[in-house]
Amino acid sequence: MSEPLLSPRVLVTALLLAVLAALPLLTQAFDQRYLLSVGTRIVIWSIAAVSLNIILGYGGLVSFGHAAFFGIGGYAVGILSAEGIQNGWVQWPVALAASILWAALVGALSLRTRGVYFIMITLAFAQLVYYLASGLEAYGGDDGLNISRSRFPGLLDLRDKATFYWLCFALLCASLWFCGRLAHSRFGAVLRGARSNELRMQALGFPVFRYRLVACIVAGALGGLAGILLANEGAYVSPAMMSWVKSGDLIVIVVLGGIGVRFGPLYGAVAFFALEELLKPALDLMHKGWGEYWQIVFGPLLVLIALYARGGIASLLGFRRA
Repeated sequence: MSEPLLSPRVLVTALLLAVLAALPLLTQAFDQRYLLSVGTRIVIWSIAAVSLNIILGYGGLVSFGHAAFFGIGGYAVGILSAEGIQNGWVQWPVALAASILWAALVGALSLRTRGVYFIMITLAFAQLVYYLASGLEAYGGDDGLNISRSRFPGLLDLRDKATFYWLCFALLCASLWFCGRLAHSRFGAVLRGARSNELRMQALGFPVFRYRLVACIVAGALGGLAGILLANEGAYVSPAMMSWVKSGDLIVIVVLGGIGVRFGPLYGAVAFFALEELLKPALDLMHKGWGEYWQIVFGPLLVLIALYARGGIASLLGFRRA
């Protein structure tokens, strides 16, 4: 059944994408350059949330170490940059390959567990990468590392904020399109079936382990891509990129937007960063210094959404979980 063109979810999604596509022009017209930086972070984190949604939303696998791919992608770019290799045609494939290899390793081991054990083993692997990065004194250790942005001679200048933003936005659109195709393919159907009843899918002859491993690898690649973009956005990498707190933020974004919904990660990222930017000044107006504790207000808001909109923001627009 086709989607009505004037349905609220189509209109809201189209309007949101249109605003994001025109954001560099809007921020320039209204002289609000800071909003472009916020928009860039929203787009990058949306890509990371899309990657998590593949395994969490469609596969039912709660990973508490997904931010490790952030760090692996970012540090691959950072280390190569520190060694004098700044060509993006070299940096980006190496970073993606590193993320894919790590995802394959972690997936092959963690998928042999279930439930809380899966959560803990993904967290343990993420902490391993975190402490490894913290111990790299040659590359900044705990203080992180300032890097040069990737170079694509004759094609893109990532030092231009508008150009970099549009690159991130194009990659987000590609990620959303790919996620939608994946969800409605046979591969996505097997993932959803295994989420509901793994034993039945195995009895039907589907190699559930292999499907889930491929899903983890795809998610790892997209997470690594988000890390590459995050490193280039701030020209800086640090172990904080892959802390368990960042993994928790990604889960919050996916849940807030709507688990298992194609545009859920985008809705969640927009709401997450909008609340962060709005709550800080609002609380500071009430009392100077209160803005630092915006999470105290943000937490109850999440509880209300969990109670009254269990499908996240997407459910309020009429989307249903795939």
